[in-house]
Order: sequence, then C-alpha cells, then structure tokens
Amino acid sequence: MKKTTRFLIAALVLVGAVAYLMYTGVQQTAVYYLTIEEFLSKREALADEGVRVAGRVAPGSVSRRITDRGEELKFQLGDFKDDKAAPDRTIPVYFVGIVPDMFKTEGGSDVIVEGTFRGGTLQAQSVLTSCPSKYEAGAPGGAGS
Repeated sequence: MKKTTRFLIAALVLVGAVAYLMYTGVQQTAVYYLTIEEFLSKREALADEGVRVAGRVAPGSVSRRITDRGEELKFQLGDFKDDKAAPDRTIPVYFVGIVPDMFKTEGGSDVIVEGTFRGGTLQAQSVLTSCPSKYEAGAPGGAGS
C-alpha cells in the first residue's frame, strides 16, 4: 500500500474519532432545564432524580449562614413571570457551597439550580445566576463618563 493511502486512512480515522468525541461531549453537556411550571407538573415523577430548574428567587425568601462546609443557602424558587408567587407555586431550594457573586440576598435573581428533588426540597449541587437582560446607564458625571 502506498504511503499516501495509509496517511489518508489514518487521517480519516483520526477525524472520525475527534468528530465522535465532540458529538458525545455535546450530548452529555447539553442538558435541558425545566421551568417552574414544568417542574411542578412533574415533581412526583422527578423525586430522587437529577434535575435542572430555572426560575427567579422569590423576594424575602433567602436565608444565608456560614458553615464549616461553605455557605448554606435556603430560598424559594418561583416563576420568572410572577415576582410574588404563592408558596404552592414555588420550590424550596437548599444549597451549601460557594454562592455566585451576582446572587441577590433580597431575592429577584434569575437562577438555574441543578440538583436532586428529595423530601419536597431541591437539594442543589450548583446554583448559577444569569446575567441581567438589561443594564442601566450610570448617572451623568458618574464613573465611566
């Protein structure tokens, strides 16, 4: 067999392997998240399952304290559309770890929570905040002017 033919076969095998690894990597990391409405309608079926839920932290529901394992965070996760969600339309969340800088202790943060739903509480392994959809301009004469 010619040298160029062997080189082309090896290159095709290498490209195929890289393409396969990229495809499987994207499939594993492309996890869909549920909205509050979707989660609440399926919560019994999702018990003890790993889930990713997106919502807004209900104002006034945040409790924080420092522990030897990290910062303990408890809050109610509500729908994006309803800032004053009824308690039966929210999900209690418990998280211990490093809290994102953009997490607002007064509530109102848009977050994606990943964890396991056990005993009526979402036991979070991670809490991700999303960037604000709009930024307000600073006052004239302020910093950056």
